Amino acid sequence: MNITLSVDERVAESAREAARKMGKSLNQAVRDYLEQLAGQERQAAEWQAWEQRCLSGGGALKGWKFDRDALHDRG
Repeated sequence: MNITLSVDERVAESAREAARKMGKSLNQAVRDYLEQLAGQERQAAEWQAWEQRCLSGGGALKGWKFDRDALHDRG
């Protein structure tokens, strides 16, 4: 898919130079960023779904509670 962006010329030149220093074209740097952004959105959605499953699952601790002293017991 082709996307057209409007960017200030100075910003575009600075971004092009930064991309060049990374060994990429500006186009590749923007593509990489968009892929990263899409991945973060997917990861956030997956985390939210997992959190919801945990909160609505009812738990299976059967009265067990976290014990700080036992957690740090090295014996």
